[in-house]
Amino acid sequence: MVERWEGLDARARELEELEELAREEDDLSLAGEIERGWAELARELDRLEEESLLGGELDSHDAIVSVHPGAGGLESQDWAEMLLRMYLRWAEGRGFKVDLNDVQPGEGGGIKSATFTVHGRNAYGLLLSEKGVHRLVRISPFDASRRRHTSFASLDVIPMLAEEERVEIDPKDLRVETYRSSGAGGQHVNVTDSAVRITHLPTGIVVSCQNERSQIQNRATAMRILEARLFELARREREREIEKLRGERKDIGFGNQIRSYVLHPYRLVKDHRTGMETGNVDAVLDGELDEFIDAYLRWKASGSPS
Repeated sequence: MVERWEGLDARARELEELEELAREEDDLSLAGEIERGWAELARELDRLEEESLLGGELDSHDAIVSVHPGAGGLESQDWAEMLLRMYLRWAEGRGFKVDLNDVQPGEGGGIKSATFTVHGRNAYGLLLSEKGVHRLVRISPFDASRRRHTSFASLDVIPMLAEEERVEIDPKDLRVETYRSSGAGGQHVNVTDSAVRITHLPTGIVVSCQNERSQIQNRATAMRILEARLFELARREREREIEKLRGERKDIGFGNQIRSYVLHPYRLVKDHRTGMETGNVDAVLDGELDEFIDAYLRWKASGSPS
């Protein structure tokens, strides 16, 4: 980070010298280059400042993310699929690598659940700000009477463990099943007989993976996810403060949302924790979440969360 800061400082001085040269020679041809340089510098400074707000022990880790529909049936299954697309687009825009580990299609449309892993520096710290219940208000595409519906879906985030943090699991505690992958998620999932579902019998935690090309790879990925979930469980038990570590476990329904996305009767996305809002709903649903994440990190750093 020090090297990056020094590099940005050097670029700022170069831009200042270029501006001074352009003024002395009255050369307007450099205006575009200078403007682009300052804009890029501002973006990189924002990213550096963002990283300074991430001080958690595991913030720098990769993230394992799960999406689940809540109250609302088919409506919420469709909303969960929209959220999945939104976060995949956000990760792509940030330059993160994403593995879509498992997608369970919903009956009639949408998804029953999805799990994906986001690889990249600070993926966990950034996505942790998105953990919680998300609420959608819109005219239902599934309602012939064109009535307004409210749908809910939740996002859960846990850190992927580094090699030295991995958890030892007794094979006798596992039930391993294989099945044919559903093919949900279009090109993301290979339809083969190699999908793997692992149940940890002592805790009841179930993990599935169907995106790799072989049963061995799917099992290895599922085990990494299971280890991460067991690690998180052990960490909560050690600190004896479940609500502090994971946030309150709330129903995926009314009154519990962290953010609302309203498409009708007006258009607005509002974060109920920070007050951050925008009317550009389409951009947010297309993955432009950085303003909301930045607002949350600043809000959290200010000591506002209880």
